[in-house]
Amino acid sequence: MRSLGLCAAVMTMCAGSAPAVAETMLRIGTVLAPMDPMGQGLEKFKAEVEAATKGEVRIEVFHNSQLGDTTEMIDQARAGANVGTVTDVARLSSFVPSLAIMSAPFLFDTYEQADTFALSADYLAWGDALKEKSGLMMLASNWYQGPRHLLTQKPVSTPADLAGVRMRTIGAPVWIETIRAMGAEPTPMAWGEVYSALQLGALDAAEAQPTAITGAKLYEVVKNVTKTGHIQLVTALVVSAEAWDQISPENQAIVRDLAVESGRYASRLTIELGEKSLADVAASGVSVSDVDLAPFKSAVAGVYDMLNLNAEVASVNKVLGR
Repeated sequence: MRSLGLCAAVMTMCAGSAPAVAETMLRIGTVLAPMDPMGQGLEKFKAEVEAATKGEVRIEVFHNSQLGDTTEMIDQARAGANVGTVTDVARLSSFVPSLAIMSAPFLFDTYEQADTFALSADYLAWGDALKEKSGLMMLASNWYQGPRHLLTQKPVSTPADLAGVRMRTIGAPVWIETIRAMGAEPTPMAWGEVYSALQLGALDAAEAQPTAITGAKLYEVVKNVTKTGHIQLVTALVVSAEAWDQISPENQAIVRDLAVESGRYASRLTIELGEKSLADVAASGVSVSDVDLAPFKSAVAGVYDMLNLNAEVASVNKVLGR
């Protein structure tokens, strides 16, 4: 009996000293460079989630398309892999069409406006619908990557200057129709292929936010950056719903709160580094210019009607009190 008691005591001691087993592992990827604000935000998110959940939720971060292009990572997550990514919300609109409003042209004037709307009841309800319809869980939708500008080989002053220009854009309807309305030929392509496509002439142009221009060194393969800011790139952190459901409700609340706070951290970095990025682009010899936005705004005015987003525009205006 003493022997059995000793064994029990040893087992109890071993159990007490055993390391906690991670409740789940989330592998979160991005197509951007590690020093991009999104990459820095994800590293902060990783550290704070692991600390706050006492290691019960662990996160691995993969930069520079190590887990594939954004679409490939989304497909992996939908298939049930413990994968997540930071994605433009328009890619998710094939499941919940209303989500396309976050990428609508010339809709949000500031990051603060987008952040406010991303936490509104209407928007959060669309996020809930996304889980049901796609197998993706949206943790936060306030990860701001900056204003999208035109990257071209020839100067651009009006939409007419974009006639016949093959321009890389994101392969979602609101992006495609916005670029087409602005006068160019929208050409969806994986982000990791854009540099070589511009270099070899397979593309004539692209559109990107300042930190991505420097992160991908696109200033080496274009001659002009025109500051249209036609879309404010507000992105979402999404993960596999199957992996998400393995996390306890208490830890889910922690993870979602930290996703919002890390999104704000990354967004502040985006804003701080954006002007420096453009200055660096100009210093490299690329022409960086402002332009009269009125013709571009007029050109894209029909996109809301075309994609049936007028009700969503009204929701944005109501939330923002305008």
